[in-house]
Amino acid sequence: MAREQGGRDNRDRQPREREESELIEKLVGINRVAKVVKGGRRFGFAALVVVGDGKGRVGVGSGKAREVPEAIRKATDQAKRGMIRVPLREGRTLHHDSNGHFGAGRVVLRAAPAGTGIIAGGPMRAIFEALGVQDVVTKSIGTSNPHNMIKATFDALAQATSPRSVAARRGRRVSDILGRREAGAGQEA
Repeated sequence: MAREQGGRDNRDRQPREREESELIEKLVGINRVAKVVKGGRRFGFAALVVVGDGKGRVGVGSGKAREVPEAIRKATDQAKRGMIRVPLREGRTLHHDSNGHFGAGRVVLRAAPAGTGIIAGGPMRAIFEALGVQDVVTKSIGTSNPHNMIKATFDALAQATSPRSVAARRGRRVSDILGRREAGAGQEA
């Protein structure tokens, strides 16, 4: 029975390994901390990593260890476990603007027209590159702490919805949801 289970695990693991190799990993920051002990100082490292598939899934993880590679590995594993799916418009930008906050950090995310690029600072840029967003304008207000900025950005991304999900929730068609905007633009032209 143990062999069957082991065999099944090996077959299940191969597609997962292929999927994980396609993931984009971005190291946001490494922090060195020192613990003073009798013989001197013991150094430890904390890593912050963002992982995404470039197609609308992204996750963040933090790991601590005595050595940098081990801290990065732990953070990457945590990020892979906690990935969220974000709906993207045309696979390049967000569907709508959103605000997020965590602690003292507040962020504003705005959808942008094609060709704008990723206008975002530091940790937020890593999130959007891993997510696969090509056009977005962001602003971070309050803290510059990477942990809080990333959590605030994830708070804003968790609020993102697609017109299809809104239509399903309201029991309407997607054209009813988007039609008003397009109809208003058609009358002005």
